[in-house]
Amino acid sequence: MISTGLSFWAIAVAVLVAVAASGSALGWLAWTALPRWRARHAGHMRSELREFFLFIDPAQLWVASVMACGLAATAAWLVTGSLLITVSSVIACLILPRHVLLRLKRRRLQRFDQQLPESLLMLAASLRAGAALPVALRYLADESEPPLSQEFSLLLREQRLGSRFDEALVNLAQRMPSEATQLTVAALRIAADTGGNLAEALERVAGTVRARLQMAGRVDALTAQGRLQAAVVGALPLLLAVALSALEPDVMMLLWQTPTGWLVIAVVAVLEVVGMWWIRRIVAIDI
Repeated sequence: MISTGLSFWAIAVAVLVAVAASGSALGWLAWTALPRWRARHAGHMRSELREFFLFIDPAQLWVASVMACGLAATAAWLVTGSLLITVSSVIACLILPRHVLLRLKRRRLQRFDQQLPESLLMLAASLRAGAALPVALRYLADESEPPLSQEFSLLLREQRLGSRFDEALVNLAQRMPSEATQLTVAALRIAADTGGNLAEALERVAGTVRARLQMAGRVDALTAQGRLQAAVVGALPLLLAVALSALEPDVMMLLWQTPTGWLVIAVVAVLEVVGMWWIRRIVAIDI
């Protein structure tokens, strides 16, 4: 009996030591990794926001992100009482800002491409009227709307600060990585290096970009049903879970608060992600 009691206490002490050591290791890891992750997050957010010409203090965004994660975790715990749902809400809250930034960046790039044909025709008309290229670019930047006006204003500002015209064009192509921008930059660089009829080259580029945009619009219209199907596939399980939780809360608690339910949720989530990804791959047609 004494040896059994000693064995029990030895195991208990070993478990407590292991838990304490694991907790200390995790705490030390979090304490050392958090500042690095925060600095990386601040630098990344600063560069991303500068692309949108938004000059916001990354520290304020960090505080807002932490508060949003805390509110999401509290709301998820109070509504479901599930640790898995709470952790998932925190992870989603951390991922969502990055996704929103990528979506805004994509929309800004699309808006730039849509503005480009008319702007190139305007630039070609200014050149045919006898204006020099810097003057025509300044007129284009003043008369256009964002984001095109912002990008060409930045190009001219880089030139005034001492950058060569080629370097400013390369920076423009890096900020707006689309095929339309590549064609425009190539035409301007060739004309600046070798001369030639730049107005005619810009008109041809404008026609090519306009034709590609029309073709892309047709493809988007034909694949709209597939994108809607992906959205329905992603939203239907969530809506069904909310409805069943309201109608049968006792039964759904087994899904939210048991290891078997957590496994089912994980499997469903993986299948949802794979299904949405596969549908998006099918409807994603390169022009």
